Amino acid sequence: MKTSIKYKRVLLKLSGEALMGEQNYGIDANRLEQYALEIKRAAAEGIEIAIVIGGGNIFRGIQAASVGIDKVQGDYMGMLATVINAMALQSALEKMGLYTRLMSSMKMEQVCEPYVRRRAIRHLEKGRIVIFGAGLGSPYFTTDSAASLRAIEIGADVVLKGTRVDGVYTSDPEKDPLATKYTNLTFQEVFARNLNVMDMTAFTLCQENALPIIVFDMNVPDNLRRVLTGQEVGTLIY
Repeated sequence: MKTSIKYKRVLLKLSGEALMGEQNYGIDANRLEQYALEIKRAAAEGIEIAIVIGGGNIFRGIQAASVGIDKVQGDYMGMLATVINAMALQSALEKMGLYTRLMSSMKMEQVCEPYVRRRAIRHLEKGRIVIFGAGLGSPYFTTDSAASLRAIEIGADVVLKGTRVDGVYTSDPEKDPLATKYTNLTFQEVFARNLNVMDMTAFTLCQENALPIIVFDMNVPDNLRRVLTGQEVGTLIY
């Protein structure tokens, strides 16, 4: 029996670093399987799910500068890293019997469909999980920006930012033992308190389009389903 769901269509933003698990690099098989299982449970509730995943476990654009690679070239390399992660997640989801589509902002027809907004929405309506790879296909934009823009384009009800921290805090809880968690915040409060939620472009896109954001710990079992069924998990920004 399906539980009462709060959202019909969501954009799930996952960090590439989270896929490392306890490793220093690459993709941890157990973490990948865990994420796929969490997404499967959410899909079983009848929720339409789109996903954007970062590439920081493989390559980050900021690494490029440290070895003398041009900024633009480095950003494109980072986009390719997101496609590798997207392909891995697609494979894990399909092993669990889910139907998926991987869409890319860069042309690579052998492994991804080109991103077309109407086609992405149609896939979601048919119950397929849609994974967006290669960010926005342009340098100088993060995968947070890709998540915000794609969420707006497909008419998502909320952006779910799955991290390794259970919400937004007054300061970094991994460094400051006195950091306290916010349950709810307005967009204006995030600006006023200079809190780090997303990059400014991504955050402003959500604010201007009245698209709420929930920051939660993706590594806690069943947290994703709890968020989607309206339980108080993480931090809601509206």
